[in-house]
Amino acid sequence: MPNLVLEYSNSVDERVNVQGLLEDLHQVVLNCGLFDVPSVKSRTLRCHNWLIGDKEDDVDFIHINFELLAGRTEEQKRELSRQLMAVLQEQAHSVYSLTVNIRDMDTTCFQKVIN
Repeated sequence: MPNLVLEYSNSVDERVNVQGLLEDLHQVVLNCGLFDVPSVKSRTLRCHNWLIGDKEDDVDFIHINFELLAGRTEEQKRELSRQLMAVLQEQAHSVYSLTVNIRDMDTTCFQKVIN
């Protein structure tokens, strides 16, 4: 049930193939061996308004929020984070801020329905 959400400032579109980047990040998750392949979901959210420090919107960003059900070790999550960042740095090196956050979801509160 992992969810990869790639948030990015709209100016990133000018220099980065966002769809290609998303596909490569998705492939990292599929290949990492931690998840059931059909459950992996990846998507982008384009931000039209943002502020970064005192540079405001003069600089751009890409941020990955990655949520997964609890149960992976800290080392497994760190390695996944490193692999995702490596793809970001390779394909989006011209973007001012690149960040990745991996977060465990609360398994007691998570609900899922597939129709």
